[in-house]
Amino acid sequence: MAAADSSWFPALSLGVSLFKCLFISAYHSTDFEVHRNWLAITHSLPLDRWYHENSSEWTLDYPPLFAWFELALSQGARLLHPPMLLLSNLNYSSPEAVLYQRLTVICTDLLFLYAVRECCRCVQEQKGSRDVLNQPSFVLAVLLLWNFGLLIVDHIHFQYNGFLFGVLLLSMAKHMQSLHLQGALLFAVLLNLKHIFLYVAPAYGVYLLRSYCFTQDNSDGSVRWRSFSFLRLAALGGIVLSVCFLSFGPFILMGQLPQVLSRLFPFKRGLCHAYWAPNVWALYNGLDKTLTLLGVRLQLLQEAELPKASMTGGLVQEFQHTALPSVTPPVTLLCTVLSILPALVSLWRRPRSAQSFLRCLLLCSLGSFLFGWHVHEKAVLLAILPLSLLAVQNREDAGIFLLLSTTGHYSLFPLLFTCAELPIKVLLMLMFTLYSFSALRHLHRGPLLLPLETLYLGGLLPLSLCCDVLLPLSPWGARLPFLPLLATSLYCSLGIIYCFLRLYCSMLRGGAERPKQP
Repeated sequence: MAAADSSWFPALSLGVSLFKCLFISAYHSTDFEVHRNWLAITHSLPLDRWYHENSSEWTLDYPPLFAWFELALSQGARLLHPPMLLLSNLNYSSPEAVLYQRLTVICTDLLFLYAVRECCRCVQEQKGSRDVLNQPSFVLAVLLLWNFGLLIVDHIHFQYNGFLFGVLLLSMAKHMQSLHLQGALLFAVLLNLKHIFLYVAPAYGVYLLRSYCFTQDNSDGSVRWRSFSFLRLAALGGIVLSVCFLSFGPFILMGQLPQVLSRLFPFKRGLCHAYWAPNVWALYNGLDKTLTLLGVRLQLLQEAELPKASMTGGLVQEFQHTALPSVTPPVTLLCTVLSILPALVSLWRRPRSAQSFLRCLLLCSLGSFLFGWHVHEKAVLLAILPLSLLAVQNREDAGIFLLLSTTGHYSLFPLLFTCAELPIKVLLMLMFTLYSFSALRHLHRGPLLLPLETLYLGGLLPLSLCCDVLLPLSPWGARLPFLPLLATSLYCSLGIIYCFLRLYCSMLRGGAERPKQP
């Protein structure tokens, strides 16, 4: 993207940053207290107690590099509002604390802004068009900067996903620019900030091994085993190990690595989060619940012997299925590996294509989301944001993006459950969705969805009406408070699974264009 073409980017970035400031006084979730407590832990306690502190239920469970990040933020809190750094101040949310933490999210998003600009530079513009607003780079910038999911998760619900996704997007941009060592360094940093990005680590591993460690044979352009570079492998290994040692090294030297890992991978939390992520296990749980009720009705199961509200109690803990076999962590790992294996094989065969890397990354993130253990609903953003890069360049990917972003973003609605945020989330969702449909339709010159896909998305309207209006006002709402979450999760899981299969079909066809409809 030429420098003259990016004159609109500062104004767009400033606009979205100011818009985020409007949500400073909005509702915030328990994640606000989570991060406030982490500020207090890293500031008040010596290093050897960070991952042992448990006076609050919100214990430190991110990798050490994020703990260092919290320690850095605590220095500003120490100067501006010290009471928020007291461990004894549980659930402390004074106006000063809210303002400081909200502003830290907005300020650290500067890295996300820079990463989006770098991604826009990697997008090929349409020739012959002078309309900047309809160029792929501008559409991509809007889809990323004004992403509905990031806005509500970070700036209302409260988290620090913006700068983390900024590191991911910047890493992807470096690989698309063939700066593989820089991309590997950024991804190693990202893994040590938040371990959920292990979802896409297989795609990175295969891509770097094949596109960087194997050198091309100049005679016929092929890639052969004899052209493997151990020097390049050593360089990659050195980068990854150095970052990991800087992050985990102090805890390894103190003999606390097992304790840290037990915090990062708490398998006792159960198969599903309190609000089921819309994935395969949500459907599995729903089927188990249906078969259980049917078994009770047919007197095949004794209701008195069943656990109360099994799997639908809204609690984070281990549950046993009653009608179907219970699922264990090894089973979810096996299912995840099998779901992403074809994508990794495809990338291995076509390692030089940046689009092949992006498709494999998307399939790894969605495969892990659909089959992983204790998946959070917010993890769907790990697929939606990278898919934006393909959506502005490929017609079929644009259709998949509209399905995935609309369904995935709607699945985040239950995160904002207070009445005051209902109009906010509805308006933000409508604005982002309408822009996405309009801009991508104009960019690719024609309809992007099949009739059945449009019908499925239309079903979100009555679903929203039932879950946000009718059920809360009905007697069923008081008796079954988890029912709106259950309906949202089950319906959205169908759409996300469909998108996963569509992406696989697209990969097998090499990202072929969908024929234009008359």
